[in-house]
Amino acid sequence: MKNIISILFVSALLLLSCNSNGQSNKKDKTTQKDIKPVKVEPVNGLEKAYFASGCFWCVEAVYESVKGVKESISGYSGGHTENPTYQASNTGRTGHAEAVEILYDPNIVSFETLVDVYFGSQNPTQINGQGPDHGSQYRSIIFYQNDKQKQIIQKKKDELAKKLNRAIAAEILPFQKFWVGEDYHQDYEKRNPNNPYIKNVSIPRLLKFQKKFPDLIKEKH
Repeated sequence: MKNIISILFVSALLLLSCNSNGQSNKKDKTTQKDIKPVKVEPVNGLEKAYFASGCFWCVEAVYESVKGVKESISGYSGGHTENPTYQASNTGRTGHAEAVEILYDPNIVSFETLVDVYFGSQNPTQINGQGPDHGSQYRSIIFYQNDKQKQIIQKKKDELAKKLNRAIAAEILPFQKFWVGEDYHQDYEKRNPNNPYIKNVSIPRLLKFQKKFPDLIKEKH
């Protein structure tokens, strides 16, 4: 289970939140950087991008609130096993991180802006986790599909490190494969607004991001 630090919510969150600690797979991290990235072709004019930043319930909701993002899908990436499941990935032994696949219109929102959203919606210095969630399955990763994307990510990471005068935790890895998560994880925040984890972790994270980037947020209908 996700480890909820707050004493006020720990008992409920241990029962209802995303899931448990895992151990970092160091071999997986070091070898992936030398692998050639896989380019994902556009679908009906929509590009795809891939990010890992803690619990995918939170990250999915953040990106779906952004103008130009048509869909955000929760799943797994960055590991070394085939067909990962939620239960297996949360042991930390598969090497996978909870990740999201973003389908976006490049005529409305750029990949560069999506990277800004990534860094602006998390604690960029937290290693192997976000907020109360800890373990390699919650580590921060930005996946690139070509050299141009890699350069954009590296530039923004370096600028942020200089601004904060601290190391930035996000890994920069070549994209290989995204595994779509189980159906019950999709749109989890929207469908479960009263879940204690959603109320006390996901929604505050979303609102904090939206307050920080009001010009990027879709209009409510």
